[in-house]
Amino acid sequence: MVAIVGAGIGGLSLALMLHRHNYNVQVLEAVEAIKPLGVGINLQPSAVTELVALGLLADLDRIGVRTREVVYFNPQGQSVWAEDRGQFAGYPVPQYSIHRGQLQVLLLKAVLQGLGQEAVRLGHRVLEVDAASTALTVQHGSTSYRLNPDLIIGADGIHSTLRRQFFPEEGPPCFSGRMLWRATSFAKPFLTGASMAMVGHADQKFVTYPIAPIQPSDGLQCINWIAELRVDDLAPDRQDWNKRVNKDVFADAFADWRFDWLDIPGLIDRADAYYEFPMVDRDPLPSWGRGGSTLLGDAAHPMYPIGSNGASQAILDAKSLFDCLVKQPHDPQQALRDYEQDRLPKTASIVLANRGQGPDHCLELIRQRAPDGFDRLDDVVSNQELHDIAARYKALVGLEKDRVRARVQTDANLRRIVASIDQQQSAVA
Repeated sequence: MVAIVGAGIGGLSLALMLHRHNYNVQVLEAVEAIKPLGVGINLQPSAVTELVALGLLADLDRIGVRTREVVYFNPQGQSVWAEDRGQFAGYPVPQYSIHRGQLQVLLLKAVLQGLGQEAVRLGHRVLEVDAASTALTVQHGSTSYRLNPDLIIGADGIHSTLRRQFFPEEGPPCFSGRMLWRATSFAKPFLTGASMAMVGHADQKFVTYPIAPIQPSDGLQCINWIAELRVDDLAPDRQDWNKRVNKDVFADAFADWRFDWLDIPGLIDRADAYYEFPMVDRDPLPSWGRGGSTLLGDAAHPMYPIGSNGASQAILDAKSLFDCLVKQPHDPQQALRDYEQDRLPKTASIVLANRGQGPDHCLELIRQRAPDGFDRLDDVVSNQELHDIAARYKALVGLEKDRVRARVQTDANLRRIVASIDQQQSAVA
């Protein structure tokens, strides 16, 4: 039996993959009920491919938006760099902008339907892991019990119990010196109605994209946004993460960001609630586990929310771990080490690249070379330089088109699904 600690996007994706190969899976989740909480995320084509392989294409279309493009703007609202995304860029599958909580609930329902209600234990908090004997001490209500699975996968987020026990001297997450304020607003679509916009620079940035289809009743769209500012304060205590605040804490910094393509102060005003998060990550680890235990997703490699990679990398972790277990059916502990050898260096590189702003580095170039705006972009930066920034990051995170296409070709069922997507695209065109 494989025990997955944490019913997040990565853990639930792994459960679905393992079930398709007849693994006995038990998901342990500390919260009593999973609700569609949180705001927006993006799923890159590399990760979408794995969800499509699990039969979730129609559900993703129902609750998300097929992202058409990403566009970078300076604080004056001038376009710096733009590129198509997903199918619009020639990938075999879409990129999705989607509500994180709704995606988690979608995956949970798929697990419950496929594996049965008993496969997920809500309100079961893991207190301790014994790596030597591959055992867990779990609390449920006022009682605790011991569980002895064959493997333990820690997918329990940035504050992972397993990670803390494996590396007790690590300390709190690393604070970037920047705070994030996140919300959703119902507003008129901007640009294509399926665009991601990145505005500003590392110390003052506004990121926004729609996470649901346009409502036929009023023409409005649920738009996710994140305001980011550098602050002088220390990182808040963990209990203050996801804290509801008044918009006055941050909104004045964006008061003049009204552009002909988007009214940012107006978008901020339309939100019902504002939530504050510190931008944090953790230093890459030398290993993710021992014996029959390992880590996955944010428990293994929490990273800055740059480049739309947090959830996507967790899903890719799940696929790598699944593949390694299938290849090593008689030595599952070696399969965990093979998984770590595959994924640890890749994700460590992304963590470090995101500290350098990843693909958003193009905005830093403009800030340094033309802080007051420009008359001609070519006088500030060449198109080749901007292209190279984007291309390097895609290669780092596994987003080269040939790599995604090759993955599709390895799976006959996936090829059939992708063919149906192509037919849909042709019909729309």
